[in-house]
Amino acid sequence: MKFKVNQHGFKAFLATILLASLGSAQAQSAAPTLDQGQYQNCISQLRSSGLFTGISAATWAQAAPQLQADGTVLPLLDKQPEFSMPVWDYMAVLVDAERVRDGKAAYKAWRDVLQTMGQRYGVSPYLVAGVWGVESNFGQNLGGRPLITSLSTLSCFGRRQAYFKGEFANTLRILQNGDVALDKLNGSWAGAFGQTQFMPSTFLRLAQDGDGDGHKDIVASVPDALASTANFLAKAGFRTGQPWGYEVRLPANYQGISGRKNKQAMAYWRGLGLKLADGSALPDSLPQAGLLLPAGSAGPAFLVGKNFDTLYSYNASENYALAIAHLADLIAQNGDSRDTAFAQSWPTDDPGLSRAQNRELQTLLLAKGYDIGAADGMIGTKTREAIKAEAARLGLPATGRAGQKLLAALQK
Repeated sequence: MKFKVNQHGFKAFLATILLASLGSAQAQSAAPTLDQGQYQNCISQLRSSGLFTGISAATWAQAAPQLQADGTVLPLLDKQPEFSMPVWDYMAVLVDAERVRDGKAAYKAWRDVLQTMGQRYGVSPYLVAGVWGVESNFGQNLGGRPLITSLSTLSCFGRRQAYFKGEFANTLRILQNGDVALDKLNGSWAGAFGQTQFMPSTFLRLAQDGDGDGHKDIVASVPDALASTANFLAKAGFRTGQPWGYEVRLPANYQGISGRKNKQAMAYWRGLGLKLADGSALPDSLPQAGLLLPAGSAGPAFLVGKNFDTLYSYNASENYALAIAHLADLIAQNGDSRDTAFAQSWPTDDPGLSRAQNRELQTLLLAKGYDIGAADGMIGTKTREAIKAEAARLGLPATGRAGQKLLAALQK
């Protein structure tokens, strides 16, 4: 997966899971030493440029303590991850029993706000909760890098400076407007921030004052964050009253069309023999839908409609959108939070690990003497190297992937 910018920002999940290792001492030791004089000259030029018109001297002075070059963001910008997650690993760690349990608790605690925002903006409150859970684990993981430091550095060094200059200017405008305090303007290395991880430009375009206090603070105010996300989905074209889609059962040896964008009427899919996952007939709750096959026809299959596209627009990844949709459905369901599987199994004999299982795996590796840091459930470079070594010792594929087979072997 390569670095890319879309209209919302960056995958918070990938920032904390796939790229967890880049926040390590290894990554920081590899960070370039930046020329502070060059940085200050760049900032002076930016201050006088048209892009920063309207930013007051007082705002620049307020931001001054954080105006320093940070070389540790450049490896994050340039890193090409050597490890790519299969979809079953992605879903296992992102939609696990722990997150569903936390999601049910968060929904219960904020039910009135979620339902109010759902009605106000015409969107599903469960999907809003799904975004909240995927983006920040319901406000538990907001990111700790000062936006002004990161974005000013990326405005002056490395690739995509034009993009980051715009986000830097917008961060200063947020500060100037008084919506979010300087010490709360923290987030990902690339500038996404808040409970539902907006980029500064997205914040200025779509953030809402959900609690009525006169500010749009998606960091400290849960109502503001949830209202802003509901507004995002509404502006992205959410269709009130329609589901995002549903899991379906394919006929044997299905060879027909697929693809999220290749939408057809329900009658078309019925004619091809598709049914709901439980074997019942397809409903008419979607006027048109595309067939999503994230792991091919041997894995789980989904008919997805326009509202799935709105989730995709939040962060351009079908797996990401599916994770939100699945998490939302599980939060909405009564009963046991431990069963997070789809009706159709993934086409693998070595399923992925949940975060709790990742922590158990790391604990077992620590007990064997591997220096991998804390057992935090995030599989970074050191853990992958230990996994490779143990897999080779046990006669398993030494790919660095954390799967059920390795965990079971280490549990013996």
